[in-house]
Amino acid sequence: MKHNRRKFLSDTGYAATAIMFSSFEKVLSSTQPSFSMNKNYELKIMATNWGFNGTTDEFCAKAKKEGYDGIEMWWPAENKKDELFAALKKHQLEIGFLCGGWQPDPKEHLEYYKKMVDAAAKQSIQKPLYINNHSGRDHFSFDDNKKFIEHTIALSKETGITICHETHRGRILYAAPFARQFMEKYPEITITFDVSHWCNVHESLLDDQKDTVNMTLERVEHIHARIGHQEGPQVNDPRAPEWDNALKAHLAWWDKVVERKKKNGERMTFLTEFGPPDYMPTTAYTRQPLANQWEINVHMMQLLRKRYA
Repeated sequence: MKHNRRKFLSDTGYAATAIMFSSFEKVLSSTQPSFSMNKNYELKIMATNWGFNGTTDEFCAKAKKEGYDGIEMWWPAENKKDELFAALKKHQLEIGFLCGGWQPDPKEHLEYYKKMVDAAAKQSIQKPLYINNHSGRDHFSFDDNKKFIEHTIALSKETGITICHETHRGRILYAAPFARQFMEKYPEITITFDVSHWCNVHESLLDDQKDTVNMTLERVEHIHARIGHQEGPQVNDPRAPEWDNALKAHLAWWDKVVERKKKNGERMTFLTEFGPPDYMPTTAYTRQPLANQWEINVHMMQLLRKRYA
């Protein structure tokens, strides 16, 4: 009986997996875009060290082995810089930096943030593909938050580095209507599009805010490729059929950005950013993740490569 039960569980597990991937591939094949492409277009897909417990060198080695072009990491503390740049050189990886602050006082936050982003942009060891920003806070005033944007616009012009503000909960661009105010005030703002946050904030797939979303897509330079939904910033597994609508919505948004990039012959950068617990849903009491974070991110990298190369 135990053998039969084990065989039943194994067979049903394989069947469920087959159904899951069949549904996922069906969604992709039914929406596969066709874009005209300028020869100067290039695609760069980055790995996140969020949730990785090994050393920087081990992370870079694993990212390179999987086929990533580079990594995205927080601008490191002084005593970690040599380790990072040595690993990048050893494994021949590109880098995108993440900068931000957490201070509740706007003045202290801005001062700290400026030091971090200036250092990341002006260091001469390895030029980043971009700098992504967790800038400002949702509870700062418009006048306080605009100083972050003004600083990065000037810094980008000075250094030639793409410097983007992320559509992230708790930050300047935490919600679509507030982001619109900054886009109207600063049309040259460049954006990291992590739309999963907006799906969560607005409890929707944003069908009622298409004008603002389209305005945002025109300014997107970098994308965080995580699938969110109406009640959370991360589905448990994007390959599961219950998330088909959310997957289709995200692909449609990303398609518009890539179409512009291909037409103009520009670089398109993605970060695969499915996160660990508590972003990753878990079982009660044990807090065991419902899916494998690294495996999902690699799957997303392969999806993006196939769809947008």
